[in-house]
Amino acid sequence: MMGPFTSIEDVPSRYQFVHVVARRARKLQNGARPLVASISRKYTRIAQQEAMAGALDFTLVTAAPPVEGEAAPGTEA
Repeated sequence: MMGPFTSIEDVPSRYQFVHVVARRARKLQNGARPLVASISRKYTRIAQQEAMAGALDFTLVTAAPPVEGEAAPGTEA
């Protein structure tokens, strides 16, 4: 579980943060109840606030270090 964060600069991976927020916003749009109180009615903003408050259970995935002797993904051997 990640968070709570005080600002977006504290988020280790903004790409993964945006992915988590987008998935949560879709769930809110489909009828899920918000996990935090918000004055906003926009699903993406509510999902951002939930993630920043630490109310969402997610972990940031990091790439495994390359094994010695193997080519990195996307490169020619």
